[in-house]
Amino acid sequence: DCHQHTNRSCEECLKNVTCLWCASSGRCVEYPVRRLLPPADLCELRSARWGVCWVNFEALIIVTSVVGGTILITLGVCCCCCCKKKSKKQVSEGPDKDDERAAREREKRRVRQEERRAEMKSRHDEIRRKYGTVQ
Repeated sequence: DCHQHTNRSCEECLKNVTCLWCASSGRCVEYPVRRLLPPADLCELRSARWGVCWVNFEALIIVTSVVGGTILITLGVCCCCCCKKKSKKQVSEGPDKDDERAAREREKRRVRQEERRAEMKSRHDEIRRKYGTVQ
């Protein structure tokens, strides 16, 4: 199927997505789907065209690597920035909220303790009155 387009144009060869155009030899061959990249004996990477005629595999690999690396580095930087911002926010807000919460809990404990003291005092006063030991 692809061999019919040998010695014709790259555009004619690549109309069929299963074909690979080798610019150096002018051959149109089946793309070796079992392998990611075409073997060197089939066609060199700088001469191989697949999908579009204006991009060779060598450039495609380089561009894909650069774009992929840039995306990974960008994601890494964004994650680091977000983590730092989040930790800085927790550090700046955290103690204030914790201090407020601790102060509220201390106040609640103080109020309960005073209520208990008042109850105990009233009980002791009742017992003193009952046994006649009022001071």
